[in-house]
Formats: sequence, C-alpha cells, structure tokens
Amino acid sequence: MNNFTKLSLLTLIVASTIFSSCKKEYDSIQTVDDSAIAAYISKNKLTSMVPDSLKTGFYYQVTNPTTGSLFANKDSILYDVTIKSMSSGTQYLQSPTYANLGTYVGYLNSFYQSSLLAPGQNTASAWNIPAFRTAALKLKPGGSARILLPSYLAFGRNGAGSIPSNENLDITLTSYAYAKQWQFDDYKITNYLATKGLTATKDVSRVYYITTTTGTGVDPISESSSLVVKYTGRFIDGTVFDSSTDGTYTTTLTGVITGWGKIIPKFTAGAKFRMFIPSDLGYGTSGSGSVPPNAILDFDVEIVSVTN
Repeated sequence: MNNFTKLSLLTLIVASTIFSSCKKEYDSIQTVDDSAIAAYISKNKLTSMVPDSLKTGFYYQVTNPTTGSLFANKDSILYDVTIKSMSSGTQYLQSPTYANLGTYVGYLNSFYQSSLLAPGQNTASAWNIPAFRTAALKLKPGGSARILLPSYLAFGRNGAGSIPSNENLDITLTSYAYAKQWQFDDYKITNYLATKGLTATKDVSRVYYITTTTGTGVDPISESSSLVVKYTGRFIDGTVFDSSTDGTYTTTLTGVITGWGKIIPKFTAGAKFRMFIPSDLGYGTSGSGSVPPNAILDFDVEIVSVTN
C-alpha cells in the first residue's frame, strides 16, 4: 500500500468517525426530546394530543374548533402565539395586545419575530417551523391549537433570543375570525373606546379622533405647511413608544404617517386632540423600530403653530 493510499484510507476513517459522531449527537438529542414530550403528555394527561401525520416529532391539539371552513394555504391568517418552556413553564414570547401577527397560511412555516433575533440578525433570519402551518390547516377562523414542539424542530442547539439551547416548547397558536387586518383593527379600537368609556369621531379614513381643545389659528393646514407639534404616541395598552412635548418637533404632512395626514388638516394652531390610528395608516405590516407589525397607535397631539 503506497503512501497516497494510506493517506486516503486515513482520511476516510476520520471522516466516517466525525460523521458517526455528529449523527449520534443528533439522534441523542432527538431521543431525549421525544422522551421528554412523551413524559409531558403523560404527566399532564394530554390525551387529545396527536402526532403530526408525517411523524416528524411534534404533537398538536385543536383546543377551540369553532365553525366554518378550514383554513387553506391560500388564506390570510391573523394570529397570535404564546411560547413557553415545557420544562420550567417560563414564557418566552407572547403576542402583544395592541398588535398581532399575520401572513398567508402557506407561509406560516417561516416564523419571524424580531424579539428572538440575535444581534446583527434581520428579517431574512426567519426560522423554518412547519408545525405552525400544519396546526393552522386543522383550524377554522377564530380557532386555536396547542403544539408540543421538540427542540430539534424548533430553535435547536442555538436557541433564539431568551429561548435557550435544546428547549422543548409548549406553544399556543390563536387565529382570529377577521379576514382583513383593517377589520380586526377597527374592532380593537371600538372595543377599547367602549371599555374606556370614550366617545370618538370616526373619520372616513377609519382613524378615530377626540377633540380636546379647538384650535384658535386661522391658517389652514396643507401639505406645504410647516408645523410645530407636541405629541405622545402610545399603544392601546398604554405603553409609550415615542414622545416630543418640548415644542421642538417641526414637520410637514409629507413627513408623517398617513393617519396624521388624514386628521391634522381638520384642525388649526392651538388644537389638542387624540387619534386612534389603525395599523395600515401607521407603520403597517413591517412596523418600525419599537413599533411591531400591525400595531394600533394612540396619539395625543397639540398643534403649537402653523406656518404657510
């Protein structure tokens, strides 16, 4: 046997050893996860949990069947998720009350949440989790499902955000009966107003507003007007996401979100009012900074001055 043949044989042996080691490690994680989920189902008497049809390792249960037709891949779905640890019960993710997730059912396997991104990651860094789509296809609008997801089908050995390495997850996926985001936003705004005992005017743009102080200015506001404005922006749970109340914020209508542009021209300098802006007239399906996708916005606004 020549040196070249010996070297090739040695390389093959090393490669086989590494491959076997990696395979053994993966099989070990899968075996551990599968055992943990079986024990979790038994301990909590989750007798209605069923394995996915391809037997990939996750289990699910429809917890709210509702009525109507099942979701299809082509359908839009507005939904929320809650993700918690199977081992400790720690809640890692909860969709906020002032926003929701949304996509087509066929795209649900591509799961993205900015709060779970590592530093430097972006929207291209979505996780492939087919369990979400599988469960959604068993639901009707307004229905919900519970998913038990092993780590090797979730966020794996790297984890994500606060989710640690090799964490098995107990997930709740809740869909909503609304087919359009603007319909759902309108429901949430009117429900909020009723709960708080507030009376607001609904503009044709679907922005709701409450006039606190009528303006005393005489100059009408147009796109070319220079405005000095004080404002505080909140979500409908009361969380403040932006504020400028010192009278130094200057803008025109071309520099603000669509919802502002619909309502501000109704007023003059000196006016104070509150706006409830549906997400498509705010930051839409993309969000911006600390504002998540599909977020309803609640603004207090004072028009300090108008210059034409």
